[in-house]
Amino acid sequence: MRIAVIGAGSWGTALAAAASARHETLLLARSADAATAMAQARENTRYMPGVPLPEALRISASYDEMLAHAFGGDEAPLFILGVPMAGLAHACRQLAQAVDRIGRPASMVWTCKGMDADTGRLPHEIAAEELGASHAWLEAGVLSGPSFAREVALGLPVALTVASASSRVCEQATAALHGGAIRVYASDDVVGVEVGGALKNIMAIACGIADGLGLGTNARAALITRGLAEMTRLGVALGARADTFSGLTGLGDLILTATGDLSRNRRVGLEIGRGRALADILADTPHVAEGARCAPAVRRMALARGVDLPITDAVCAVLFEGVSPADAVARLLSRDPRAESAD
Repeated sequence: MRIAVIGAGSWGTALAAAASARHETLLLARSADAATAMAQARENTRYMPGVPLPEALRISASYDEMLAHAFGGDEAPLFILGVPMAGLAHACRQLAQAVDRIGRPASMVWTCKGMDADTGRLPHEIAAEELGASHAWLEAGVLSGPSFAREVALGLPVALTVASASSRVCEQATAALHGGAIRVYASDDVVGVEVGGALKNIMAIACGIADGLGLGTNARAALITRGLAEMTRLGVALGARADTFSGLTGLGDLILTATGDLSRNRRVGLEIGRGRALADILADTPHVAEGARCAPAVRRMALARGVDLPITDAVCAVLFEGVSPADAVARLLSRDPRAESAD
């Protein structure tokens, strides 16, 4: 199989390195300077410093070279979009136009987690709009799960989920990455996988705020548990299966992102809890904290459907409405008692 990874950020680099162990893989960087620097140093010094890149991994900034690589074999290629939410629409549109011109089947998976900040669309909705009739050639899905890119690049164990309505996409993504330290599980619940990936970032900010305030591990456990309930409520309202949220892309990803030291969303919450302003925190990091970007869209979506998301409401109040973290916690604690299993 030929594999092309579009986007040389931390996650794209990690997946390209992993795939190159067994398949001919090319990593597409944004600029020629970045591609040349990585190819010469065999390291992504900006997003993955200190982690050597396999010699087998090809690196380029040429879209035409990437397409020639992908379609240079007999099998349908796999494209992995390692781009953030803000770049997904453009990446899908550009790839769809190219595959249409070539007129050969291909598979595509995206790895971004979140929702469009303006419209609240999930990644699969953005992709469907941009692909349009290209579905005849290009079948798509999502690759997600509890994973820090750096650990994947270092070869540490990880379990991921690929979700798609297409069996070909699931089979190709599994063949591309499953083996060694990586396990890949298949699902057809695209909505559930994507809702879990979006909302866990918001819950991680909440847990970071609690940790920054010094509220203890009891509070963190409560936020994770009740955060999972919020994720499940909204997911089911959008058509997902409840059991998806007890798996890797629900509970698994939530635990990792809410507790791991490599979690950028948890770090945002920690700094908020310690008294820093959101704008200052975001200005200091080159990475995107998707939880801060999509939290308002999630709240609007929940309000439109009558779904109660108190933790998400509290995070939005702190990030965007000037409510102090301590006051937001007090509001959560003052809520009326209810049965744990209540909708």
